[in-house]
Amino acid sequence: MKKNPHIGVLALQGDFAEHIQKLEELGAKTYEVRRSSDLEELDGLIIPGGESTTNAKLEAAASKFHSAKPDRLPIFDAIKARAVKGLPIWGTCMGSIVLAKDIEGSKQGRIGLMDISLRRNAFGPQRESAEISLDIPELGNKPFPGIFIRAPLFLKAGNKVKILSKLGEGFVMAREESLLATAFHPEITDDDRVHRYFLGMINA
Repeated sequence: MKKNPHIGVLALQGDFAEHIQKLEELGAKTYEVRRSSDLEELDGLIIPGGESTTNAKLEAAASKFHSAKPDRLPIFDAIKARAVKGLPIWGTCMGSIVLAKDIEGSKQGRIGLMDISLRRNAFGPQRESAEISLDIPELGNKPFPGIFIRAPLFLKAGNKVKILSKLGEGFVMAREESLLATAFHPEITDDDRVHRYFLGMINA
């Protein structure tokens, strides 16, 4: 693993603090990302769980502010520009929705980098949140404790997308080159294997 990789966590809202704690326990140097300039010198970026429509509204408001400052890209545009250049990006729950090219029945703001189609709130409202043991061969034989909170379900994947964990009629973890998406929340478990997997992507 690269010694002390520099990992940013999008901190507009959501559970970014939990990701930061996990990453720092693994030896990464972490940064809260709120503006395009925060993306400089990063080795990887996590878009955490939270409320996708709220993040889209926050990003839209920021876009209006930055429109008067042509030297500053709105954060979603800046993330896309870095991703095109190969920056590893991981989206969890809401973050996967922001990454997806297609959201069933929705036109909300998104980055739209990853060739997956998903359904929002596929596991029901927050009161029906659940922990489901997931088979993720890339992480070894031990099941992973997948925590689903108003989570999406991935329904379709493009040819370059590798499905890493299936569940029911869809899948809940996938990778497309330097992009990673999980419908669940690894940051609120005691298991750090998905974070290690992402750091391994950066090291590769």
